[in-house]
Amino acid sequence: MKLALVVPGGVDRSGEFRVIPVLLTLIERLARTHEVHVFALHQEAAPGCWELAGATVHNIGDGWTRLRAIAAIRAEHHCAPFDLIQAFFSGYCSLVAVAAAHLLRRPSLVHIAGGELVALHDIEYGGRRTWSSRLREAAVLRAADTVTAASAPIIDSLHALGLEAQRVPLGVDLRAWPPLAPRRRGKGEARLLHVASLNRVKDQSTLLHALAILQRAGVPFRMDIVGVDTLHGEMQRLVQRLGLANQVHFLEFKTQRELRPIMEAADLLVMSSLHEAGPMVLLEAAIAGVPTVGTAVGHLVEWAPSAALAVPPGDPAALAEAVRQVLKDEDLRLRLAWAAQCRATREDARHTERVFERMYRWLCLGSANAGAI
Repeated sequence: MKLALVVPGGVDRSGEFRVIPVLLTLIERLARTHEVHVFALHQEAAPGCWELAGATVHNIGDGWTRLRAIAAIRAEHHCAPFDLIQAFFSGYCSLVAVAAAHLLRRPSLVHIAGGELVALHDIEYGGRRTWSSRLREAAVLRAADTVTAASAPIIDSLHALGLEAQRVPLGVDLRAWPPLAPRRRGKGEARLLHVASLNRVKDQSTLLHALAILQRAGVPFRMDIVGVDTLHGEMQRLVQRLGLANQVHFLEFKTQRELRPIMEAADLLVMSSLHEAGPMVLLEAAIAGVPTVGTAVGHLVEWAPSAALAVPPGDPAALAEAVRQVLKDEDLRLRLAWAAQCRATREDARHTERVFERMYRWLCLGSANAGAI
């Protein structure tokens, strides 16, 4: 099959920086047996084209991006027809994919991968904050032939909007990120880890206030925070005000290869997000034998309480108590780790590829039958 994938970005030429690892994994796996063309709306400001993970990346760039993206898909289709068009993330990606598919009379898929269905007005986040965006999403998602999402809470949100959808978790590539059995933690301070860009939706303020509660309770720990700082030092200043400078260490962005040993050294992953469709790092931690405590979003809702502990978003006291509970009970920590690893390995990258390929075949068969009629 010839596939068109529409993405906002995450497919940098380097293959390591400004990328979405799980997306690259899927592209690489699909490109083994299919001709894959990736249309990136805003990877770079200027238009360009390059090879990555066995696929051809068409960067659209700034200026009339949506119209030029549809035109680029049509131009490539005329060179050799696409079998289907799929968007990863809704919003403008799904608008481009569904419009192009309609024009070319090809099936379309949309995978919800972010905050397309939420409206967090306090932090100006989410795809449903304005009437125009709600109208666009409603029209586009209803026009798509198939809608998918990574976790049950997102599927529930789609059902609440009257939209049918299928759950397709974006799994970890076990070759690049091999399983490591959960380990008993050593004596001394607990090694905590947080992996996320520093931004409002990841809510590191709640995380740091939870750590301050642990510190006052006499819990010995070290917290490593990995991620790009988009808040211009705000969280570092909060660390100073809370008296956490000796416990909290900001490690900035790390590539997947750099992240792996940091993950392996951790005793517990701690997440504080206000919203997640996944998160992918939960799956990566599970494969590496590390359990997670976090807010009740995405996969954490699905996994709690047997494979993770989840607390309400924005509640530092509850987050601190859940972390303390896991750190004081090593048997509990290991049970969570083993259960999480079983779930993550069962729904790995190979599983993701197989589910999407079944959908592709079903949609293309339906399209061919419709054409015959």
